[in-house]
Amino acid sequence: MKSTVEHIGPTRVKLTVEVPFDELKPDFERAYKKIAQQVRIPGFRPGKAPARILDARLGRGVVLDEVLNSAVPAKYSEAVSAAENVSPIGRPDIEVTELADGDKVAFTAEVDVRPEITLPELDGLTVTVDDVEVTEEQVTEQLDQLRARFGTLTGVERPAATDDFVQIDLSATVDGKEVEEAQTTGFSYQVGQGGLIEGIDEAITGLSADEEKTFTSKLVAGEYADSDAEVTVKVTAVKERQLPDADDEFAQLASEFDTLEELTADLKERLGRVRRMEQVTQARDKILEQIVDATEVPLPESIVEAEVESRHHDAVHAFDHSDDEFNKFLESQGKTREEFDTETKEEAEKSVKTRLVLDALADAEEIQVGDQELTERIMYQAQQYGMAPEQFVQQIQQAGQLGAIYQDVRRSKALIVAVRAATVTDASGAEVDLSDLIGDGSEDDADDAAGATDAATPEVVEGDVVETADDSTDETAAENDADAAKA
Repeated sequence: MKSTVEHIGPTRVKLTVEVPFDELKPDFERAYKKIAQQVRIPGFRPGKAPARILDARLGRGVVLDEVLNSAVPAKYSEAVSAAENVSPIGRPDIEVTELADGDKVAFTAEVDVRPEITLPELDGLTVTVDDVEVTEEQVTEQLDQLRARFGTLTGVERPAATDDFVQIDLSATVDGKEVEEAQTTGFSYQVGQGGLIEGIDEAITGLSADEEKTFTSKLVAGEYADSDAEVTVKVTAVKERQLPDADDEFAQLASEFDTLEELTADLKERLGRVRRMEQVTQARDKILEQIVDATEVPLPESIVEAEVESRHHDAVHAFDHSDDEFNKFLESQGKTREEFDTETKEEAEKSVKTRLVLDALADAEEIQVGDQELTERIMYQAQQYGMAPEQFVQQIQQAGQLGAIYQDVRRSKALIVAVRAATVTDASGAEVDLSDLIGDGSEDDADDAAGATDAATPEVVEGDVVETADDSTDETAAENDADAAKA
């Protein structure tokens, strides 16, 4: 096989490949065997018809098509592997230019490739992050959240107020017609938490048990989505949450500590770790922004177009892929479709540029990803999606996304290298040492590096710090789950 490479742009190459028929003998054997299994020829058992009979019955063109369908992609891969400094990042446009039966096959393949990228010096990067500060108010807030987990709901004979728990019945009509999906009874709701129906908190506040109020609100889903509805809410019970006293007895009940002082000290230490992980997040994001802004990257058009198409698809998915409905939604948000398209392309270009920069950084640092690191990322993402790891692995394999996860881990590790090399200071001017959180680059901590940037997201860390994020008792949460399913 002979192949040549022509650079037709900074991000695109054209491969010209010529394959002699002698190299296609295995492909012809597989093609004849496959065709013989698919056709029935009198006098021959399935799969046993010889090649000359198949040629005579079906025509040589059928066999050649089958050979080309399997051989050309394989020969394209061989040509890419043999070429120097060619790293395809998209699907090739392949065209068979010559087919001389018994002699040779020639084809061309145009494909986008990774551009050559010159990165800035990492040790010249400097960023500033927030100071690590834990106030007494923050510790008290965490303690109160923990107390809330052990709180009890007690019925009260007074109007409902913010943070009270109420039992409510809901009904709604549009133009006098009842909206069935908006009807529910005995729903448990915490006043002020939002997310149910716009205007519900204002309507409930001030109502006592057995009182009701009707208000107008726009429905967001169902048959009457985007319609103004007359919503009636009736309060059937008002309860307030009573917290246990913050004392040594509570500390023993809610933790492994014997005293309240030990418990609060532990909460303060945990919050300090959260703030330090937030420093990692800030440093990571700012360093990445600096590297991307300082790097010239020619963008492969087909990759950007694919990214734009993917973002458009995701945007209209919630509207049953109706462009008209999506455009109406944009209008309600004060935005035109042209503005959305422009923003989407800008975001797509930035996303593609960022990935290319991180890939170049990973190449420059010779980043490798081990099986354990890949497994940890899969486990982490499965948890984020609320799926069993086995189910998540099955889905990503079916979708062909395992390679994408591998690349994400590799990029994360590359970014950690940049964070280690950069100078990080806090708002007070003191240099910040993050090595205890992201490692120092030694082989011993290599396995932990890939997960460092994942764990640095505030919402993940915050949930890990204090097991107090739940604003309701277990009983109320269970009631809400059941009512939501029923509604």
